Order: sequence, then structure tokens, then C-alpha cells
Amino acid sequence: MLLLSIAFLSIPQLSVKNHNFAGAGEQVAFDIFRFENGLIAEHWDNLASLAEPNPSGHTQIDGTMEVTDLDMTEENRELAKSFIYDVLMGNNADKTADYFDNGAYIQHNTGIADGLDGLGAALAAMADQGIEMIYTETHMVLAQGNFVLAVSEGTFGGAPTSYYDLWRVENGKIAEHWDVMETIADEATWANENGKF
Repeated sequence: MLLLSIAFLSIPQLSVKNHNFAGAGEQVAFDIFRFENGLIAEHWDNLASLAEPNPSGHTQIDGTMEVTDLDMTEENRELAKSFIYDVLMGNNADKTADYFDNGAYIQHNTGIADGLDGLGAALAAMADQGIEMIYTETHMVLAQGNFVLAVSEGTFGGAPTSYYDLWRVENGKIAEHWDVMETIADEATWANENGKF
């Protein structure tokens, strides 16, 4: 069942959906498709188990879905790239608050509450458990209007991880965030040689 679909003006295209793939139970997926001559030529995805609402009551698939501000696409893409570099990659963590409107934003991650306070509490809890979330490289940044999707690579708790982060931007600030993190399977188990990215 398709629950959120954003057809980016520049190919590839993205869909976010809830499905049961290969009997794995209900999952949430980010699917990216590249088209050639009207046909699917390439596909990327990240999958995660469907979870209960987060501490703020948001699910992985609810929230604002209207694409607006098409004239701001490139500015919003650059904002996301800067946020990844400064905050997620830890190059200028002191700039974190600059990316939000007074620390407020809607969070859809399953374990994090809304706002910078919720994010800070979740990161502190992870640190107490010795879990590090590290972003090392961003492979794609797709954007259309007020929505930006970044496909990044790193580690989570030491395991190789693929990060798909979707942000909704409003008035030059991050207003809403969805994500799907997936552990990258060992290369020996791959059914093809194309890689995760």
C-alpha cells in the first residue's frame, strides 16, 4: 500500500511505503527508481520493520506530504548537504541549532521525540550504551521543493549502515524528518554485484 510518494522532478524518483516483502513482516521502505525511456532501469532501497509510534506519537509514515516551494529546490538541497556535513558528520556540531526554528521540528524516527531536546536525549541515551551513529559518506541527495532525501553510508554501533534521511524544509529550516536505517549485508550474501549505493 503506497502511503507517501514524492515524484522528484529530476530522476531518480522516490516512494516511501509500508509492505510485506518476502514474508519478512510489515516493513517501511524508501524505494528509489531511476528511469530510462519510461522504464525502470535501476533501483535502490532501505527497509526497516514497522514500529509503534515514537515518544511524540508520530509514526514512520505519517506527517506532511504536500510538495511545495518548487522554486526552493536547490536551496533546500544545499541546506540538507550543509546539515549532513556540519551535524551528521560532526564537522561543525555547534551549528546544529541554526538548522531548526527555535529547536522545533517534527520527528518520525521510532525512538526519538520531537525537537532538538528529543534528539539530544536520544543521542545521550545511545552514548550511555556505547552506541555511536557515524556518517562517513553521502551518495545521493534528491530534492523537490520542500522535500530532500539523502542516501548516506556509515556505521551504527559499529555495523556498516545505510542511512536514508528525508527532510521537509520550511522557511529555510528543517521542519520534519523521516528516516530508515538498514545494516548493510555482508558482501558474501549479495545476490548481485551492484552494491548498496
